[in-house]
Amino acid sequence: MARIFIKTYGCAHNQADSEAMAGLLKQAGHSLVQVESDADLMLINSCTVKDSSEKRFLNDLKRTDTLKVIAGCVPQADPHNPLLQSFSTVGVANLESVTEVVQGTLKGQVIRKLEKTTSPRVTLPKVRKNPLIEILPINSGCLGSCTFCKTKQSRGSLYSYPISEIVKQFRLSLREDVKEFWLTSEDTGAYGLDHGTTLAQLMSELLKVQGDYRIRIGMTNPEHVLRDLENLIPIFQHPNVFNFLHLPVQSGSNRILKLMKREYTAEQFLYIVKAFRKAIPELTLATDVIAGFPTETETEFEQTCTLLKRAEVNVLNISKFYPRPNTRAAKMKLLNTKLAKERTSKLAKKFRAWNLKQKQTWLGWKGEALVNEKNKDNWVARNESYIPISIHSKKNLFGQKVKVKIKESNVFYLTGTLV
Repeated sequence: MARIFIKTYGCAHNQADSEAMAGLLKQAGHSLVQVESDADLMLINSCTVKDSSEKRFLNDLKRTDTLKVIAGCVPQADPHNPLLQSFSTVGVANLESVTEVVQGTLKGQVIRKLEKTTSPRVTLPKVRKNPLIEILPINSGCLGSCTFCKTKQSRGSLYSYPISEIVKQFRLSLREDVKEFWLTSEDTGAYGLDHGTTLAQLMSELLKVQGDYRIRIGMTNPEHVLRDLENLIPIFQHPNVFNFLHLPVQSGSNRILKLMKREYTAEQFLYIVKAFRKAIPELTLATDVIAGFPTETETEFEQTCTLLKRAEVNVLNISKFYPRPNTRAAKMKLLNTKLAKERTSKLAKKFRAWNLKQKQTWLGWKGEALVNEKNKDNWVARNESYIPISIHSKKNLFGQKVKVKIKESNVFYLTGTLV
């Protein structure tokens, strides 16, 4: 049996895949190590969303002489890439094959498993990176056709996992003392549209399960929220659901949204946000923006800035546009790279100023939060709005619900003391 080091790039869905592959490898008798130099083999779970993450992954391939197996979106989206041909590969739909591929590679074979299947993979064994958190994929792929996105080339069209399988894994995780669930996919809002169900129906079934837990619903595109708004808002108001909405807008310009092939308008995005904020005043709103999309004018960039400020966005993921291979946006007239970088920096600076003011409204807040990680000498807890709260304590607080009072605010987190 071998010692395996797993390195993961990308989103929560990729993290869930790595945990499942770790579980399968451990079940087969292999040991998992935390340092690459201790490993007989390195399993790299790759991401193709951004150019930077793909470049870091490709650098890993030539950085060391450690025996490697490649998994994830890069080989699935680009199986004929000459840089990958000498490596064994495990596709995103072939997680169950990871033990076969690893064991064959250890014997000197090159095994490639990239078949596209739609088998449910919710209840695979897993080794959680954080024992308190269950990252639970509910579907794979999406219904969109965004011109900038390469993920669909790897994850494919929407395939929703059965409610019964998701509930089964949910119950199992609760018995293993999980306190926090992250529902994840390329678009959680699209859940069930291929099977005649909805995200709200899935959540209703999960929330029937009794227990001490909270659910964080992952990224959902605005068109799906808009379609089922009256059913989704009560779900987010449930005490077992975090007051956290990840609603990617990408641009505040309707012309740019059309070029992106996004299926909503800036006005519809704002309508959803206002409806949620009216129902849930302490909502944490996360969104994604691409700065410097092809042909974006200065006026259109300012429209994005204005929209984000009006929406009072709390968490902002900014990407500088970079043309991803084999996407339609890559064939559009690109902006000067320097200009795109300037807009990215300008937006980040504006957001820091807005968000610091928003965080200051939490000063003096008292309430309950779950401690779910440690950062150097401090513990990190999350309150019902999923805001990270840094707490200094020499006690072991991991996994505990604590009462805190907010003393300081920062752009990205709060600092609290135990009450």
